[in-house]
Amino acid sequence: MRADNPDLVTVVGIGAGGDLSRTALAALQSSEITFGSDRQLALLPGSVPGERIAWPSPLLPALPGLIDAHRGRAVCVLASGDPMFHGIGATLVRLLGADRVRVLPHPSSASLAAARMGWPLAEVDVISLVTSPLEVLRRCLNPGRRLLVLSRDGATPARVAALLVEAGFGSARLTVLGQLGGPAESRVSETAASWVRSTADPLNVIAVECADGPATSIVPGLPDEAYETDGQLTKREVRAVTIALLAPTPGALLWDVGGGSGSIGIEWMRSHPSCRAVTVESSPSRAVTIRTNAANLGVPGLRVIEGRAPAALAGLPTPDVVFIGGGLTVDGVLDAALDALPTGGRLVANAVTVESEAAIAAAHAELGGSLTRLTVSRGSPVGGFTGWRTMMPVTIWSVTK
Repeated sequence: MRADNPDLVTVVGIGAGGDLSRTALAALQSSEITFGSDRQLALLPGSVPGERIAWPSPLLPALPGLIDAHRGRAVCVLASGDPMFHGIGATLVRLLGADRVRVLPHPSSASLAAARMGWPLAEVDVISLVTSPLEVLRRCLNPGRRLLVLSRDGATPARVAALLVEAGFGSARLTVLGQLGGPAESRVSETAASWVRSTADPLNVIAVECADGPATSIVPGLPDEAYETDGQLTKREVRAVTIALLAPTPGALLWDVGGGSGSIGIEWMRSHPSCRAVTVESSPSRAVTIRTNAANLGVPGLRVIEGRAPAALAGLPTPDVVFIGGGLTVDGVLDAALDALPTGGRLVANAVTVESEAAIAAAHAELGGSLTRLTVSRGSPVGGFTGWRTMMPVTIWSVTK
């Protein structure tokens, strides 16, 4: 295989105890250079003769230069478990291309954890906190759910326990599995509320059984009470229709112009883990609120830009979809949003004032698309009876470029 591709990099999965498949061991024994962490390199048997190079810290900025410096030589890279499961294998494929990377996987830590717990892996949510903020867990919390959490370090279990308690899941059971597959494998189990250990084995996976706690819908239209707000909030019913018209697809990027409390960008990102969003908000206090809401609802990766459109839109990554919830009457906002969209991209705009409705009507007359008008009435007490209180009507324009 190397004769056809002298620049091939072989990524070898290794277990916590140093166990290797026959194919992996053969690849290492024929390598001239082996990269890995100090811990991984120390696990290699003496029959691996090549030069051993420990990764620098930080690794990612140095990685391209390290690999390039050894082009034409037999290079192996060590990875814990499955290199393509939140591992360096995926990073190297992105960097070098799939044709330059050969992957020899070991069972992943998630596979080993599911086996130890007796959980069908296909029915479990797996979350990595190695590169993601702790708050991403909140998106997966619901009564009865099972989660496998890949820890960043030994302090992660205590942080997870504290978040579960704060989120109303104090009865959730945490099982911390350390050194999976190695001779020092360990297991500790407690409820989140009773967790008192500040540290654990640094190489651990946390199995979480959510048990009882507050249920959170997985479809758009979360209750208004789920958000902190100063009143600038797209109401639940309108939000559900708006998200449906925005039509999130995996990996798509949304611009939310005039973020308010952040609900549109947040529920866009909650629709799929790979959905991305940038919210533009001119009020600093509302920008703080958006970040708080995003963290509380499990999408801390929502990017918040403080500034006024259209100037604040300059330099942002190309969107797949744009939502305008504020600023329709500001010169240049609508034109800038439409110009930024690629062919086939969608724009959705909500109007509640006569002036913004006029802007939508003019744009619809010129560019087409669809118009929807929503009037929502909610039941509320009228003395000892119940009557209808009607909210301001909302006009929604949707167009594909």
